Amino acid sequence: MIHGDILGERARLSPEKIALACASTGRRFTYRELNDRAIRCARLWLEKCQVAKGDRVGMLAKNRVEFLDAFFAAGKSGIILVPLNVRLTAAELGVIIKSSGLKALMYDGELAERVQELKRDATIRGQIEYWIALDQPLDSSDLQYKTCLRELSPADWTQIASDPEDIYCLLYTSGTTGKPKGVMIPHRMVAWNGYNTAVNWQLRESDVSPLFTPLYHAGGLAAFLVPIFVAGGTIVLHPGFDVHVVWQTIGSEKCTVMLGVPTIYRMLLDALECSSVDLSHVRWFISGGAPLPVELVEAYSKRGVVLKQGYGLTEVGVNCFSMSPEEALRKMGSIGKPMMFTQARVVDPEGHSAAPGTAGELWLRGPHVCKGYWQDPAATAACLDDAGWFHTGDVARADDEGFFYIVGRSKDMFISGGVNVYPAEIEAELLRHPGVADAAVIGVPHAIWGETGVAFVVPKENAVKPSPDELAGFLAGKLAKYKLPREFVFLETLPRTAYGKVVKAELRERFDRGS
Repeated sequence: MIHGDILGERARLSPEKIALACASTGRRFTYRELNDRAIRCARLWLEKCQVAKGDRVGMLAKNRVEFLDAFFAAGKSGIILVPLNVRLTAAELGVIIKSSGLKALMYDGELAERVQELKRDATIRGQIEYWIALDQPLDSSDLQYKTCLRELSPADWTQIASDPEDIYCLLYTSGTTGKPKGVMIPHRMVAWNGYNTAVNWQLRESDVSPLFTPLYHAGGLAAFLVPIFVAGGTIVLHPGFDVHVVWQTIGSEKCTVMLGVPTIYRMLLDALECSSVDLSHVRWFISGGAPLPVELVEAYSKRGVVLKQGYGLTEVGVNCFSMSPEEALRKMGSIGKPMMFTQARVVDPEGHSAAPGTAGELWLRGPHVCKGYWQDPAATAACLDDAGWFHTGDVARADDEGFFYIVGRSKDMFISGGVNVYPAEIEAELLRHPGVADAAVIGVPHAIWGETGVAFVVPKENAVKPSPDELAGFLAGKLAKYKLPREFVFLETLPRTAYGKVVKAELRERFDRGS
């Protein structure tokens, strides 16, 4: 039976192997030490807080070892972990806390002000029975995590039995397009994602990977943390992304694999250290969260590093496709082939499989798909059909060799003159311009054509700012006329989520306001 105690199994197999190095403190933990901490955390919940299997515990913290304690304690105890986005306001957090029904909340001292706001909400104060401080407690009644850990022992621990379909954690979507939804991640999904990624990406015990993506996000937890631990490798945990510190880690820890988003890879490439760090130990880097520009792949290739494109969603597991380093270069722009036991279809509007080369909605099915949305059967039914296919909302195509390509998001698509236009295609071409650092395209109403494109462009620093006419001329030789943006808006930065996705709703609001 598949269950969620991956850390316990790895600690049994390689107890003295270094599992975690903390970039900010220099502390290192073996698998045995991490496993002992997770057992103590599980005991804190079960014994001291009287939280029962199936109850929810929240974690409001930046990347730190205590986050790993809580995540793996959920696999041992049957308690459901609810990681909370540290970028949300207290009001936004309150919605999630009430929706998930948290019984206890672990909190980071850096976020004390927001926690105090939460405590002023009478409903939340009445709902959360235990407030657990990872640093200094805000109130005398709050538990101090470090003290509790010292008082509890990992000895004589009895694993709490969990069914593969029991919920391991609730990961709330960012809510950039509406009310956040809690994705129900079962134990089965955590295990399958870890095993399948380790096998298909050929992760090794010798692999070392920096982890700077937020642990409250599926990309931080599932993209590399769990798969690296399945393989018995080492994670170097960063509290956040600092381009200079990450380059230092890649060099000093001899990192072999890394996950990032395109924006981060561009920042790394632009940093001074890029030309001086030895990268001979790197096997490959992989990008997710947003379309990967081909010019970035080419730039890293010149440094001798293979940069691959990955694909996934919180709801279907963040790692769903795979390709070899050789294929990543031969098939630039592709996300690869579906992983083992992953079924993928490109579907037309009538629900029929599209022919190779034809764009349609990407559907996925397999043991790595979630159970739907927490207490939201309507949203679940809208995405997960009776046959087990998850309708991703992404538009894709597959070639004759079975390699898949993401064309764009169906919700981003606009229709100009009766023809579908996918912004991702225009954005990819804009990023090839030597004066463009970042770009995003949206569709806006047009009296004649129905909709036309507006491009939001971030010029490169220390480069001549391109004019709208120059950009229009640059695109004219590469795209059909109906795809060309009718307007260009220059910004200093694009609004993005913590995981690198452009918040297009915010761009649309800015355009409507005329600012």
